[in-house]
Amino acid sequence: MTIRRILLGASLLALAACATTRPEPSPAPLPEVVQAAPAPSADELAKAEHDKLFALFQRSDEDGLKRNPLNAIFRGDMRYADRFGDYITDAYYAGERAAGEADLAGLAAIDRAKLNPTDQIAYDVFKFTTEDTLRALQPDLVALTAVRPINHFSGFQTFYPTFASGSGAAPFKTLEDYENNLKRHAGYVAYLDRAIGRFREGEASGVVDTKLTVRNMIEQFDNLIKQSPKQSSFMGPVAKFPDSISAADRARLTREYEAAYTGQIRPVMIRMRDFLKTEYLPRARAGVGLSYMKGGPELYRYLVKSTTTLDMTPEEIHQLGLSEVARIKGEMEKVRTEVGFKGDLQAFFEDMRTNPKFKPKSREALTQGFYAIGKEVDAELPKYFAVMPKAKLEIRPYEPFREKFQAGGSYENGTPDGSRPGVFYFNAYDLPSRTTPGMTTLYLHEGSPGHHFQISLAQENEALPAFMRFGGNTAFVEGWALYAETLGYDMGFYKDPYQRMGTLDDEMLRAMRLVVDTGIHSKGWTREQSISYMLSNSGMGKTDATAEVERYIAIPSQALAYKLGALTIQRLRRKAEAELGPKFDIRAFHDQVLNTGALPLAVLEQKIDRWIAATKG
Repeated sequence: MTIRRILLGASLLALAACATTRPEPSPAPLPEVVQAAPAPSADELAKAEHDKLFALFQRSDEDGLKRNPLNAIFRGDMRYADRFGDYITDAYYAGERAAGEADLAGLAAIDRAKLNPTDQIAYDVFKFTTEDTLRALQPDLVALTAVRPINHFSGFQTFYPTFASGSGAAPFKTLEDYENNLKRHAGYVAYLDRAIGRFREGEASGVVDTKLTVRNMIEQFDNLIKQSPKQSSFMGPVAKFPDSISAADRARLTREYEAAYTGQIRPVMIRMRDFLKTEYLPRARAGVGLSYMKGGPELYRYLVKSTTTLDMTPEEIHQLGLSEVARIKGEMEKVRTEVGFKGDLQAFFEDMRTNPKFKPKSREALTQGFYAIGKEVDAELPKYFAVMPKAKLEIRPYEPFREKFQAGGSYENGTPDGSRPGVFYFNAYDLPSRTTPGMTTLYLHEGSPGHHFQISLAQENEALPAFMRFGGNTAFVEGWALYAETLGYDMGFYKDPYQRMGTLDDEMLRAMRLVVDTGIHSKGWTREQSISYMLSNSGMGKTDATAEVERYIAIPSQALAYKLGALTIQRLRRKAEAELGPKFDIRAFHDQVLNTGALPLAVLEQKIDRWIAATKG
């Protein structure tokens, strides 16, 4: 019986006594006093809110995988592997928007103050990410993005052929894997036809992409179309079957894969190529920056905030970039003096671009060079990291069909269970334009301890909710990778002045990105002006500088994240070293940065501040 019921009973008895004149009966025994249950403790309240929070995370993640089945495959989750997804449809955007609104409503029902500090981080990251995603899904921005569904840098045509090739993320271990891939092919074909429709909507609304980007896409599709079935990556899975596939199934699958390629995939690529060439290119815009596109300035402001997680204007970022370029140039002058180079810095850049001693002798030599660097780095890592990824790391050159339009290197994550390794891709296109001094820093960034550590450690941490294990933001992800390059100083790899020049050149690249990306999209810089700026301030070759600039044109703001994220992590490390003194432990610092996945930079700063205070005692 509750206290409320006891009081109610007593009140009724009193009212009855007032209504009668009969003698009072003998007093009844007092009712037994019922003690109130003790108030729940802070730990119990935190546990209750934790359970509600993680139930929300799990429900959101599960629903998200159903809407985005390819994401599940990257995790090694094959429940939806027969689906491609209905990307860029009106229903897809509506579903994503409704899911985000429901997630925020669920989050509002949870008392953040009752959560423990780690759960508060999860709460804050989920809120930031969901709100940012919802902003991108509002009709005003969808009208600017959906109608430009692919470009030469981030289109499905740059990803799906490798994904489905037998050496990408999609597994080919069972008969069902092979059948599922054929079903996904149908979705890919539907997607490209749908993309043509979206491009036409943009033509009608006056929102079109750049002629430069369109020409690059045409060349990409030309490269894919001219491949014979045997050459095509889409036929890769049937070139090498696992032993578990019978001879009869091998013969059947080979016929079906060839029919899918010749009858569906190649024709849709021809349709897309012809549409881009004959209809869309003449209507595409000449100005390469978003400032030349209808609605572009508003879109760029959103992209800058979304990518960097910071409240900085394009102009503030541009000025910071100019300052960093000047600082790094000063460090480069020191290297030029140290090696005794007689010319000025421009001549030094040119010497490093053209001197045969800085050129890889062959694709195989470049590959072996990265293998050797990997072994040297592996030997140093235990000094700086208490927790190592379980996933292995492979080193591969880009495939020839896509290498021309790729950056100098990239990373593809493996699966959380380690069944598929992470892959560091390097670019061997136009080998004479490649130089060797930047190899160490490229490996540190794309491989270990850069992307491979940050992404793998998050994936492998099963205590985190899925959105923190598998999600993230560009500023943290790329900021960490750029910070990882600087660990080459701690590890002793940059004692050689040319290797140090190589890492300064890469750091300069990230500083120039702040200047050039904002220059292109908020100041009207041209492609040629941007390439010239990069060649004047670094030792980059023209091929690399051109690819970089065309990347910024294709994916505005993404390149800003590297330097801004790295500067934040470097500042937090200096702060921890200064405040903790002899108590500072580099391995503990790195663990704090990495053990909760990719955080918005403000959330990371709050976390490190709490760690510093706790370590001080």
